[in-house]
Amino acid sequence: MMLVLTRKVQESVVVGGSDQFQRILKVKVLEIRGCRVTLGFEADSDVPVHRWEVWERICSTGPIADPTKVTARPAT
Repeated sequence: MMLVLTRKVQESVVVGGSDQFQRILKVKVLEIRGCRVTLGFEADSDVPVHRWEVWERICSTGPIADPTKVTARPAT
């Protein structure tokens, strides 16, 4: 299942926690230029944020003992 949303520049989407009140991830549209969209991600410091291809590589190397120990660098 996929939720598809339309957002304008400076509008955001928030992904909530298990209690539906705790903010886990905020995704904000920073810029739209032609076919390119720049997104900003705000997450709690213990929530790893990765580009999909990086996440796949991490998962393919085996289970992570403690996911809070994964260091997320800004996506490029």
